[in-house]
Amino acid sequence: MIETKNLGKTYTSFDIETVALQNINLSIEKGEFVGIMGPSGCGKSTLLNLMGLLDVPSSGQLFFMGEEVTNASAKKRALFRRQHIGFVFQSFNLIEELTLYENIELPLIYQRVPPYERKKQVELVMERLQIAHKRKYFPKQVSGGQQQRVAVARAIVTRPKVILADEPTGNLDSARGQEVMETLVELNELGTTIIMVTHSSNAVEYSNRTIHLFDGQVVTENLSNVSR
Repeated sequence: MIETKNLGKTYTSFDIETVALQNINLSIEKGEFVGIMGPSGCGKSTLLNLMGLLDVPSSGQLFFMGEEVTNASAKKRALFRRQHIGFVFQSFNLIEELTLYENIELPLIYQRVPPYERKKQVELVMERLQIAHKRKYFPKQVSGGQQQRVAVARAIVTRPKVILADEPTGNLDSARGQEVMETLVELNELGTTIIMVTHSSNAVEYSNRTIHLFDGQVVTENLSNVSR
């Protein structure tokens, strides 16, 4: 599904270079649930952004569904994201001027899904994440935890092949966090590939494989012994 070969990312500011990632070699197969862990600043979110085609690498190669996309144009990267990837951002990235329902519906509009089918899919995910009663509210009118559930709903409403999640339970209490993780597990069992960045040892137990980063490099990989 996603493969990296010697992938690297370096940022330059005022002639100072900062190496965020170096020599990342990973292969993530279709249907895996992968957790990425490591201390703050180790490159977890940078790696997620590269795999989600939100950023471009400074070195190495990136393959998505067997196709090299290392130097893909902005238009082609946007097309891949729209057709195949769902995102759950740590900062929610909801549009304040849209209701919660409209935020979740937006990716379906981009995909030109007919109105009736959009309504059915949005209502289904809102019910699943227990936010249907807030459909007419705006992001600033609900709690951070509810905003996170909206972000998860928006990511899964298009039924993407890959979900990239950056701290999906970071702003939720334990009960709601468990609901979100169980939803991701359910999607994974239906065939969706999940790649999740997290600091939570509880959340990462839901994954099949854990990748540990340190100073921009992969230091260990572990297969999960936890049975669902």
